[in-house]
Amino acid sequence: MNIKSLLEDLADNDSEGALKLIYLAYREKISRYILIYINSKEVTEEILSDVFFTIWEKRKLLPQVTNFNSYIYSIAKYKSLNYIREQKITTINLDDVPIDLFSFTKTTAEEEYISREIIEELNSAIEELPAKCKLAFKLVKEDKMKYKDAAEHLGISVKTLEIHLTSAIKKIREKLKELNLR
Repeated sequence: MNIKSLLEDLADNDSEGALKLIYLAYREKISRYILIYINSKEVTEEILSDVFFTIWEKRKLLPQVTNFNSYIYSIAKYKSLNYIREQKITTINLDDVPIDLFSFTKTTAEEEYISREIIEELNSAIEELPAKCKLAFKLVKEDKMKYKDAAEHLGISVKTLEIHLTSAIKKIREKLKELNLR
C-alpha cells in the first residue's frame, strides 16, 4: 500500500492501522532528523510521539497535503524548535551532533569486520562537514528528500542546496582520498 492510499485511509476511515504503517515507514528517519536538533534519545522519542499525534489530529486534512514527506519533516522541525524554545536552549551546534549514516545498515560479521574502518572514516568525514553542509547531505543523501523539498525545508534556494551538497561531497572525497579509500 502506498503512502497516498494510507493517508486517504487514515483520513476517510480514521484507520489506526494506516497510522501504524505510516509510523513504521517514517519513525527511523524522523527520529534521526529530530536528533539533529535535540541531543537526547528520550526527548526525541517524546517529540516523535508528538509528531504522530499531530498527524492523527490533522488526519482529515491529509488528502490535501501534496507532499507528505515535506509535511512530516516540517512538523518534526516545528516540534523540535518548540521544545528548544520551551527549554530556553539558546543554541544548537550542528557540528557537535553526530550523524551516523550507517547506524541502521545490516551486514554479516565478515563484512562488518572488513568495512568497519571505512565506515568510521566516512562518518568522520561527514562529521567534519560544516553544519549546513551536513544537514543538506543528511536530508538529500540519507533521507532521500528531493532537492526542492530539502531546500524549502532549510529555507534556502535549490542552487544554495546544490552548493552545500557539492561542497560536502568534495570534502568527503578529499578525506577518503587522503586515506586511500576512494
